Amino acid sequence: MTNFATVTLISDYKMIEYIKGSIAELTPTYAIVECGGIGYMLNITLPSFSRLEGSKETRLLIHEVIREDAHLLYGFIDEQERSMFRSLIGVSGVGANTARMILSSVPAPELEHVIISGDHSRLKNVKGIGTKTAQRIIVDLKDKIKPMSDAFILQPTVASDIFDEALAALVMLGFARTQSQKVLKKLFDSDPAMKVETAIKKALSMM
Repeated sequence: MTNFATVTLISDYKMIEYIKGSIAELTPTYAIVECGGIGYMLNITLPSFSRLEGSKETRLLIHEVIREDAHLLYGFIDEQERSMFRSLIGVSGVGANTARMILSSVPAPELEHVIISGDHSRLKNVKGIGTKTAQRIIVDLKDKIKPMSDAFILQPTVASDIFDEALAALVMLGFARTQSQKVLKKLFDSDPAMKVETAIKKALSMM
């Protein structure tokens, strides 16, 4: 075990605060972080994937979702993203996977501005978010969001095994393989050099 491998527990809440270790596997939807000889599967967002690509080690903030049938870990690259995730799942009708989908389509810094400006049409572009849910998110969070940045900066995309990786990510997010293939084919036909994160984001708005 290296000194880098760390799991920090918050005893008052019986929760894992963060996991620090080596990246054993990384995809657009999850990362496996090895810590103390244990591989933790952490569900992540596309912005987190983009920032982790090429890294050998990481420290991800954790949010646990404990159900009768599953114990899920969501990993976040910074506190802004985790805080936004927690705010989203506090809205009626927005679960953890929906919150991750929103943050994959609209990165946390941009989402701050979307909510504060009341731009519900931007949220409606996210798969599974209808007008009522988009409006509810803005109404519930508009007065609760405290901007952590004065301007949002979209993370650069990173090249990878493009089509196959984008397809795998969409399937893991719950979309049908056939439909995902059709959408991705259309995207790559128009732009063969498209990066994986860009392809997934565009596909999410077209599904």
